[in-house]
Amino acid sequence: MNDPILVRRARLARFARLGQRLGYLAYGVAILVFAVGMATGFNDVVANTLVVLLVVGSFVLAPAIVLHYAVRAAIDEELGETRGDIDG
Repeated sequence: MNDPILVRRARLARFARLGQRLGYLAYGVAILVFAVGMATGFNDVVANTLVVLLVVGSFVLAPAIVLHYAVRAAIDEELGETRGDIDG
């Protein structure tokens, strides 16, 4: 893969995958912390941990999802494909 555009696109796709994994991991850990908090009683540590995990997950996941769709759109455009066209 010597084409610099393809190399950059592959790097951005890896970055998007990593961001998605980290974002969903933060949400998963937040669910786990919430369940532990429900079982043991909420305190400031549980509440603060939940807030941090949800904020970090959102800040990481949202751009990663947008980047993923941008990479997909670039690939589709290069291949001449369209997604979701009304006319066909």
